[in-house]
Amino acid sequence: MKSNIADLHAFVSVARAGGFRDGARISGLSASGLSEAVRRLEAQIGVRLLNRTTRSVSPTEAGYRLLERLSPALSEIEAAIDVAHGLRDQPAGTLKLNVPVSVARLVLPAIVPGFLAAYPDIRLEVIVEESFVDILAVGCDAGIRYDERLEQDMIAVPIGPRQQSFSLGASPAYLDRRGRPEHPRDLLGHTCLQGRFPSGTAMVWEFERDGEVVRVDVTGPLTVQLGGATDLLVDVAIAGTGIVPLFEDWLRPYFESGALEPVLEPWWQRFTGPYLYYPGRRLVPAPLRAFVDYIKDVPSSDRARIHVPAASTPRRKSRL
Repeated sequence: MKSNIADLHAFVSVARAGGFRDGARISGLSASGLSEAVRRLEAQIGVRLLNRTTRSVSPTEAGYRLLERLSPALSEIEAAIDVAHGLRDQPAGTLKLNVPVSVARLVLPAIVPGFLAAYPDIRLEVIVEESFVDILAVGCDAGIRYDERLEQDMIAVPIGPRQQSFSLGASPAYLDRRGRPEHPRDLLGHTCLQGRFPSGTAMVWEFERDGEVVRVDVTGPLTVQLGGATDLLVDVAIAGTGIVPLFEDWLRPYFESGALEPVLEPWWQRFTGPYLYYPGRRLVPAPLRAFVDYIKDVPSSDRARIHVPAASTPRRKSRL
């Protein structure tokens, strides 16, 4: 059975967007045109693919199964077309990246302006999402995550600073009132503001100094889901409510302005920076290839300062 590829694209657009209007906005087609295409596809297959109500549109079981198989296949077709585009003097097309909010805030601003200036025919779409996702299933060409969350069959390319660290900060007024911690165990007597990932996992408060690793089970009055609400943690800390844990680069402007004061700085744990990752078993779209080549040429001021614990120093772990 042969189906019109345009109808398949229409179904995927509506299913991903959760409605015909949003699907039309994303795809650039009309809502009525998408509706007609989906009806035509359902009639050809003989199975209802979408449940439609006045408030929502969602895939049926058959629709979900079709979407799971179609997304990688359509991505591969688009990649093949992009490869053909790459034979032009300038790469053209759309590059879709799936990244966490920390990357969107701390890594991409130093890369995106120069990349877009170098490749004016490439359109960049950045989807910010804290959860780890199947990038092909959600229609993205590549993602950016940290090494502990990468799949083994992915090609990974370093992007951004090669060393980062988590830091703690609190307002001077809070620290004057509650005291300045000198060891991670002192946090047990402090108000700690906490972040939680969309999966439900709480952010780990882990510290390291001279080979000793300490994990502290903190408590506090505020927990936010990391992502769009992360800045709330910072604002509440500046107001003097408690201690906030975040990337050092995120809190540095507040340290420099004096709104926040570094807490337990000698204990801040360092880790390797993020990676751009994409499937190795597919054609690499021209826009993605251009992006990979571009970030390889972007200098990283701290590339040589990746933290590697000395082999002769045993790591002592404790949990408080």
